Amino acid sequence: MLERHVAGAEIAGAATRVWRDGRLVQSAASGWRDIDAGLPIENDTLFRIASLSKPVTSVVALTLFDEGRFALDQPISRVAPEFGEMRVLRDPDGPLDETDPAERPITFEDLLTHRSGLTYGDFQTGPLARAYREALGADIDSEVSPDQWIARLAALPLIDQPGAGFHYGTSTDLLGLLIARMEGAPLGEVMRRRLFEPLGMRDTGFVIPADQRGRRARMYGFDDSGRLAERPTGAGGAFLVERPDDMAFESGGQGLWSTAGDYLAFARLFVGGGAVDGVRILRPETLALMTANRLSEAQRASARLLGMPVFTGLGFGLGVAVVMDPDQAPVVRCKGGVGTVGWPGAFGGWWQADPTDGSVMVFLAHNALDPAQLAMGYGLGVYSAITEFHTLASTAN
Repeated sequence: MLERHVAGAEIAGAATRVWRDGRLVQSAASGWRDIDAGLPIENDTLFRIASLSKPVTSVVALTLFDEGRFALDQPISRVAPEFGEMRVLRDPDGPLDETDPAERPITFEDLLTHRSGLTYGDFQTGPLARAYREALGADIDSEVSPDQWIARLAALPLIDQPGAGFHYGTSTDLLGLLIARMEGAPLGEVMRRRLFEPLGMRDTGFVIPADQRGRRARMYGFDDSGRLAERPTGAGGAFLVERPDDMAFESGGQGLWSTAGDYLAFARLFVGGGAVDGVRILRPETLALMTANRLSEAQRASARLLGMPVFTGLGFGLGVAVVMDPDQAPVVRCKGGVGTVGWPGAFGGWWQADPTDGSVMVFLAHNALDPAQLAMGYGLGVYSAITEFHTLASTAN
């Protein structure tokens, strides 16, 4: 299946895994991690996983929740006083000085559910777009230090009142930096100690050791004519060709590298009650909180991403989409029995875990998606590949 999508130049390559009945039932790798050098995708190829980082950051945050380090309704200003006095734009695309006071503080649950009023600058068309870029730097490889990043974000106005609606954006990046501040260590170190080492995720992190960089999948996308082309810094210069060793900012929302095998180990948490192979990461009660819809019916109905409805047949828990109506849920988010969870990424990565049958599916690609190109139909092939993979994986045994 993957070979056909690669041959049609819809994607450069991909790696997949399917877990069912307590065992690995499918593993595949096809295409090229480096087209010019003729290097193929292999089972241990390292991919940028973009927003597949968000569920990882959310789980790590909830390990602190399990220890009583914060409550879901706790204002984040207790950890980040910079957020003590927030303002809200009257018009998300209007002048930055036309604001009203926030009606209540931003809470940890607001960050976990993207109801903080924070956004991505690229999603806005008014002055806030430029303000985000100038204040925060690149989305993934930013030269702004973590404390500066927190302070600069806090100085920007929100686009909605805290708790009012789902607005996809920098909430998870902020969450990651807050748990790093609470732990007094870089986010990557916190993740390694609390999640990656316990689950044997040796190849997941923000930085790839020099002796492993040959395993990386180069980033590909499309040129202005819709032909497959290398995109060495991603859409909008989100990342650098080589991340400097001394760069302190780590994007919990988009910045991780991983392999299909490592991400499978992570995703199995959701069919194992918060544990994998006897290693407990989250209490079952906490996993149940994470995988239950937290949005109101009105919030689900009004949520948009790139102008399209987000939650048809779905809700949103603490960092993951949750299937509520299996017939209506779209594959490109996650589609399975009630309670299936997942969340895709902008580089063509996708996964889901279905507790009703114990199955997990992982699809990793290196396909940088550009909203403007998607509007012209360029880059949609990865979604066809994911949908076909989902169909085949649903019957794999």
